[in-house]
Amino acid sequence: MAEDEQAPPGLRERKKRETRDALSLALIRLTVEQGWDNVTVQDVAAAANVSERTFRNYFATKADAVAARHLDRMLRVAAGVRARPAGEPLWDAITHAVATQFAGGEPPSRQWPDGVRLMLTEPEVERGFLQANATAQRELAAAIAERTGTDAARDLYPTLVATSVGAAVGTAMELWLRADPPVPIETLIREALDQLRAGLPTP
Repeated sequence: MAEDEQAPPGLRERKKRETRDALSLALIRLTVEQGWDNVTVQDVAAAANVSERTFRNYFATKADAVAARHLDRMLRVAAGVRARPAGEPLWDAITHAVATQFAGGEPPSRQWPDGVRLMLTEPEVERGFLQANATAQRELAAAIAERTGTDAARDLYPTLVATSVGAAVGTAMELWLRADPPVPIETLIREALDQLRAGLPTP
């Protein structure tokens, strides 16, 4: 039996997630450096040290690979909310879960946010992000419902909070992409969530 077949399911799934993440990140990095139209699937696979066939096993298109990174990160937010201590206030749990996914790693120059901003103007990528946000918000609403004893299918609260959090993250990302000089996205996200927690008081 091959080594991969002998691997425990947990290890196998972790390897798949790592490959998926590596492909998505490689695509984004190459796009930032070279532009969307100048990057091929072959380029991405080579950068991630896998075959083009492997890329196709994970993603149908380049746009799918970009949206997948955003979706995976936002799904980890929902998982993070579920993992927080049961007695922790909801907004503390949400802020910690969101900020953890965006902590650190901000580039010191304008190249990365400028490149990402241009990439997000691609129609396929934009559609993928909209779909990813819808999926992530449903999962976050379910996690919020579990913590608050509400029903995401019947009660307004969990879906309203999840949608508001998604909007806060999206708004912070838009400001981060335009900020000059660059600022850490985690700082903007924490500020956005703090304003939501406070009820969006008039400045």
